[in-house]
Amino acid sequence: MPDLQHSLDLIARGSDEILKREELEARLKLGRPLRVKAGFDPTAPDLHLGHTVLLNKMRQFQDLGHQVIFLIGDFTGMIGDPTGKNVTRKPLTREDVLANAKTYADQVFKVLDRERTEVRFNSEWFGAMSAADMIKLAAQHTVARMLERDDFAKRYAAQQSIAIHEFLYPLVQGYDSVALKADVELGGTDQKFNLLMGRGLQEHHGQPPQIVLTMPLLEGLDGVNKMSKSLGNYIGIDEPAIDIVTKTMKIGDALMWKWIDLLSFGIGVDEAKVLKREIDGGALNPRDLKLRLARELAARFHGAEEAEKAVAGWHAAVRGEGDVSNLPLHEIAVPAEGLRIAALLVAAGLMPSNSEANRKLKERAVRVDGEVFEDAARVFAPGFEGVIAVGKRNFARVLLRVDR
Repeated sequence: MPDLQHSLDLIARGSDEILKREELEARLKLGRPLRVKAGFDPTAPDLHLGHTVLLNKMRQFQDLGHQVIFLIGDFTGMIGDPTGKNVTRKPLTREDVLANAKTYADQVFKVLDRERTEVRFNSEWFGAMSAADMIKLAAQHTVARMLERDDFAKRYAAQQSIAIHEFLYPLVQGYDSVALKADVELGGTDQKFNLLMGRGLQEHHGQPPQIVLTMPLLEGLDGVNKMSKSLGNYIGIDEPAIDIVTKTMKIGDALMWKWIDLLSFGIGVDEAKVLKREIDGGALNPRDLKLRLARELAARFHGAEEAEKAVAGWHAAVRGEGDVSNLPLHEIAVPAEGLRIAALLVAAGLMPSNSEANRKLKERAVRVDGEVFEDAARVFAPGFEGVIAVGKRNFARVLLRVDR
């Protein structure tokens, strides 16, 4: 097993909270592989980088020699996690859950080591439970304790309905830890109540209580809200490599450090500190480090060759160097008489309005095929193909066609 301090440092990297750290240290000193569990309800099988925060931490545990349990909550998914919701969620059907569960494997093993991952379904134990068993489980907690949960408390105060089955969800998730004899459970900060439930139920069943490790939610491309498909600020792990690179390059310099902590395997804790000093001192451009992270993420999900092509495509778009054919081509329908540059930038989604686009023109921030562009009167006719850009983060390869 690796050095104790090294293990503690790697496990703690990027984490929000470890309960309790001294218990983790004691468990590591036992010298045996720990059973590390994270549960995933198969409700959204198309994963984005925000979902991989937990997967990355699981991979770090694997690299330290521990046993990772990827728990697919096929039973729990039919209840629907109420965490953070202000209305009752519609449960999935059995068919929905199983169909979604099948899509997980190809995605998660781009991060996890397949040989060192134990995949389990919680229907293994809950499917065998009788009604009496479930009532006994429900008897181990009180309504008053359930209402300590912030989301339940808010709904109760607002006189919004809370279904009885929603109270079962934390108990069911907690009992998973009993069934799996988990040493450690990972989850997002919004899952803390449920994770602590596992500790309590394990103690009730005579097991050593699991260590709870919470990971922060990953802010998306806007740098404000958590990464979410509904907000459009996400990077899907199945997106083309060029999209992973170009979107990663759009994040702010401050957010870059959190992304490195939560998403990078190649940039260790000590190196990150050195790189930060270099950037603060002006010896390193943040863009170069961001590009290194973008290359790593693209390679993780698409392989090194595709990642290099994507990086080359980014260079071609931003610096006017090399082949732009790796960039995705966006066809834009335009009138037969064409569009001026301001309207084209709006149509391509690079600017919110003509006035904002004209302001960027005056600032010499607009480029066409790598060259600064200032001619506001020029008309781009159907058939034009090229790369238009605003600044160094927003660009698109476009092909104009007649709007029919």
